[in-house]
Amino acid sequence: MTRYRSIVALAVCLTQVTWAQQAALPPQASIEPVRPVDRIYKRPYEQATVPPVRLGNSDRLRTLIRAGKLYLSPQDAVALALENNIDLEVARYTPISLAWQLERSSAGGALPGVPSGASQASSVTNGQGVQGSQSAAGVGGGGGSSSGGNAGNGSVSQVGPVAQTLDPSIQEATTFAHRTSPQANSTQSITQALVDNSRNSSATYQQGFLTGGSVSVSYKDSYLKENSPTDTLNPSVADSLSITLQHNLLQGRGIAVNERNIVVARNNLAMSDLGFRTTVSRTVATVLNSYWTLVGDYEDLAAKQNALNTARQFLSENEKRVDLGALAPIDLVTSKTQLATSVLDLVTSQTSLQQDEVQLKNLISRTGLADPVLADVSIVPTGAITIPDVDDTPTIKALVARAFANRSDLQSDQLSLKNTEISNIGTKNGLLPSVQGIVQLSDAGLAGAGHVVNGQQPALVGGTGTALRQIFGRDYPTDVVAAFGSISIGNHQAQADYGIDQLQFRQSQLTTSGTRNQVEVDVTNSVVALRQARARYEAAHANLKLQQELLDGEQKKFVLGESTSFNVIQQQRDLATAKSSELNALVTWQSARINLDSITGTIIETSGITLAEAKTGRVSH
Repeated sequence: MTRYRSIVALAVCLTQVTWAQQAALPPQASIEPVRPVDRIYKRPYEQATVPPVRLGNSDRLRTLIRAGKLYLSPQDAVALALENNIDLEVARYTPISLAWQLERSSAGGALPGVPSGASQASSVTNGQGVQGSQSAAGVGGGGGSSSGGNAGNGSVSQVGPVAQTLDPSIQEATTFAHRTSPQANSTQSITQALVDNSRNSSATYQQGFLTGGSVSVSYKDSYLKENSPTDTLNPSVADSLSITLQHNLLQGRGIAVNERNIVVARNNLAMSDLGFRTTVSRTVATVLNSYWTLVGDYEDLAAKQNALNTARQFLSENEKRVDLGALAPIDLVTSKTQLATSVLDLVTSQTSLQQDEVQLKNLISRTGLADPVLADVSIVPTGAITIPDVDDTPTIKALVARAFANRSDLQSDQLSLKNTEISNIGTKNGLLPSVQGIVQLSDAGLAGAGHVVNGQQPALVGGTGTALRQIFGRDYPTDVVAAFGSISIGNHQAQADYGIDQLQFRQSQLTTSGTRNQVEVDVTNSVVALRQARARYEAAHANLKLQQELLDGEQKKFVLGESTSFNVIQQQRDLATAKSSELNALVTWQSARINLDSITGTIIETSGITLAEAKTGRVSH
């Protein structure tokens, strides 16, 4: 016991030097992805740089090692766990990942994996040139024609209306073509082989809105030059500009419906912070319990060593008494049996200490025993368990209120309920029929180099500028107002989706209510356990004093010849048992204190750490 206390005193002195060294420790590398820094037009198309995982331990671990021993205070153990614990390191990635998920949800659109189509300009405008006229008439020349096939894609469905794609997008497609087409009927083209050179361009701007609508602006330009003498415009340009407005009138209408994924993603990010706090609280409680268990192991080892020394000394004294004839040789058997029992108790205590030491090493290190520096050192805890003279535990009512205010898991449950309510907006809206209103305004322009054909004077002579003037002058407008509706007979799928979501929401409400009710039970049980542990310690401490007095008195009687060696050994065993009971009660009280802090959600504050430092994995003190 004295030797252990001396080691602790030395460690406290060394801690002063260690704190000064830790103040100059370099920070750990960040795990936050780094966004590209480039010109604004290139930035959106470059990937972020994601740092590699941190597999090594922080430098703090090495600064605490002195002469092959790791001197550890409870604050140091918590700091090392925050910097090196694997479970915490894994948990740090969740808020970062959900922040990117929020960014994706803010762009709108369907779930990940749903394919989107992209149009391409691949043919001349109907009515332009010989091929355009044939296409408009429903006939086509042989060869040279192209058609696009429809590719099958697996679809990903989601419950409720799909939100509009909020990020604006621009599509542009340009094709250059040279075609030679045999003509089965040369009356129109007056040539057996129609040769044309074409250029077709298409540009589309699309933008969705949270209200449930979208706008699309499309511009098409088609250039054609043919070898046909019947074209009054050759080469020719045909341009068109259209604006399409589409809006959901029932299903998919409203900001609340289309914004629900964004709100849920935002709440998920907040829940990830709460979940990280829960992980930190759980880790701190585990580390502190492991630390104080190791402190108890050292105290128990010192007590077992003291009992072994006492057994050896008593055996030695009895051997001298046997030599003097003051004690029967048979009494030595009892003394040797006690010595063997003390040796076995010491080995058991040493084994328990080594196992608990390995457990603590794994909690405060990313590499565990794989690090040779950590594997070869023994941990010397510098803290000591002390029970206050006065029970200052607040009332159960105050502790329950504290738990409701601080427990991150309870706050996460409330956010989860809100997310369910928000998501259910989609299934409720999905009950409505699908009705869209469409308004399209389009204008066309046509111009080219004029040729007199059969005495007919060409019109629309000019170039792209002429075609654009026709478009913006609305010389050839086309205005369309349309409505599209789809009604599901019976609507069983939407009805089932809504019913399932509402029932699951009711289950979640009951589960959350049960969890809150359980908090009061847990707090009450924890307070009872803390007070019982205190009472057990006080009783064990008083019993230890009495057992020490009984042993001292029995030894005096034995010296005077008024007692037997069996009685002395029995008192030694009772004293060792009383010491173990006191140590167990002490560790049990400390564990109950940690459990109460965990249940009330205050263990982070009582441990003197901040959540910001836990997130970065770098403790400043």
